[in-house]
Amino acid sequence: MSGPDLGVLAAHLEAETDALLAALDAAPEMAWTRPTPAAGWTVADQIGHLAYFDEAATASIQGPDAFAPYLEEAVELGASLCDVIAERLRDRSPAELRAWWSAARATMVSAMRAAGSSARVPWYGPSFSVASAMTGRIMETWAHGRDVYDALGATPVVTPALYDVARLCARTRANSYAAHGRTPPAVEVAVVLTAPDGSRWRFGDDAPEEIRGDAVQFCLVATQRRHPADTDLVATGPAAAEWLGIAQAFAGPPGPGRAQAGTPS
Repeated sequence: MSGPDLGVLAAHLEAETDALLAALDAAPEMAWTRPTPAAGWTVADQIGHLAYFDEAATASIQGPDAFAPYLEEAVELGASLCDVIAERLRDRSPAELRAWWSAARATMVSAMRAAGSSARVPWYGPSFSVASAMTGRIMETWAHGRDVYDALGATPVVTPALYDVARLCARTRANSYAAHGRTPPAVEVAVVLTAPDGSRWRFGDDAPEEIRGDAVQFCLVATQRRHPADTDLVATGPAAAEWLGIAQAFAGPPGPGRAQAGTPS
């Protein structure tokens, strides 16, 4: 189980990245144009998104001045930021996108290692530690990777990064409410998950309410890749149920989430 150790986090990020690249490399080039479950986004758009924000993360480590253009663009474009970036990158070939992402990721990891785990860096919300920044990039890779796996019809590889994703998702209850301009109820909610190997991960002690279930399913809901009703997750208590319904591990405005299976589009 990883914490703030950058070496462990970097190894987990590498494993998740390598698994996704292997799935891409096993698919024909034309597969990069396939639509993913994210409305309007292709496989290529997902990889371009990861590369862009890896470069943004590197800029944040270089300091507020280097990161300022990324933040200014986000403020200017608001909720349309990610779609505008996707559109901007659509003239790049799969080979160009793959090479860009690989280089951007290697540069980012190197910069994070040099900065150190506890260094504070700016981001699109409050500043946070480099360890938290790397955990965020793990979560983003996992979440966008699931969209790519779905589009390719490939089986996702379970890597040690899943624990980092689950830990982050379990710690972002306040962010879920903030995205909606709300304050979470005072009652504490624990998250109790079953890992793929059958072990149990618990986040939160002595909480009167809980969310229980499969670790992958919880991460899919918290990254808004699955509707809660399409999982076996169980929320015990009203505060737990409310959080599960608006869970959002990523920064920014509230995401639309995924529709329940069978719901007309």
